[in-house]
Amino acid sequence: GVGLALCQRLLEEDGRIHLCIACRNEQKSEATRDLLLTTYPAAQVSTVEVDLGNLASVLRAARELRCRFQRLDFVYLNAGIMPNPHVNFKALWHGLLTGKVLHMLTTAEGIMTQTDRLNGDGLQEVFATNLFGHFMLIRQLQSLLCGNEKPSRLIWTSSSNARESAFSLSDYQHARGQESYSSSKYATDLTSVVLNRKFNGEGLYSSVVCPGLVMSNMTYRILPVFLWKLLMPIMWLIRFFAKTYTLTPYNGAEAHMWLFKQKPEYLDSLVKYHSCTSGLGRCYVEPRKMDVDEDTAEKFYQKLLELEEQTLEKYRDLLD
Repeated sequence: GVGLALCQRLLEEDGRIHLCIACRNEQKSEATRDLLLTTYPAAQVSTVEVDLGNLASVLRAARELRCRFQRLDFVYLNAGIMPNPHVNFKALWHGLLTGKVLHMLTTAEGIMTQTDRLNGDGLQEVFATNLFGHFMLIRQLQSLLCGNEKPSRLIWTSSSNARESAFSLSDYQHARGQESYSSSKYATDLTSVVLNRKFNGEGLYSSVVCPGLVMSNMTYRILPVFLWKLLMPIMWLIRFFAKTYTLTPYNGAEAHMWLFKQKPEYLDSLVKYHSCTSGLGRCYVEPRKMDVDEDTAEKFYQKLLELEEQTLEKYRDLLD
């Protein structure tokens, strides 16, 4: 997916970097490392095992990273899940009749639902993996991210599916809804906005990107593979009208790479950077203002801090 493509593009851009791959599957991360070293044999590539949906794993990984590194220049927060996705074909047909189908196909608004569940920590699985595990990780890595000679960067993979209508402060884990993915991505946007307000003064900057519609393992689980094969020619045609149909992981990582080259002080914290691809295959980045309420963002951040406090109390034995 986008994670592997991003690793390849980072090493292609600057072979001097030390790249640390975080992955919940040790065998998969080692295989990825070997693949990267095949193309870039002189690269510095290491791995760390972390399951963002398991808070004990997050705390152990953070402790290991604090031992191994003195600073982190970039943290790409890219892990995400979309369990049991369902397509509402009735809503899709209605969108076709009302002329809203292109909007629905580019944002999945109204046509995509998920069935969530509780994880081993008693949290909603999508919220825990897509947002809270990342939040806990960067909070535990704060000593490596703040106060460095050069700014450090957080780059979150959000989505055009991040919608305020799917998010509620009273149900921020989205236990009572069926759009947990959208809710978690909107929560990501809120979190990034507040992190900038809190930590820019300490040299830590946060940005959010949307990779567009990328054909990855997550996407292939939405519909049967044979159906995707039938749809692919149509999707290539749709890209002439829907620039966020990036389709390949390489194209999807365009905004991630663009941000790698920017000075964070000049970026707008209320903008999401979208990977786009023209109908003829040209990659570019389009900035779009996020629909976020800063007061809601602050209140949500306080709820995250409360949940963090409960977590740290539960896992005191994993703290330094």
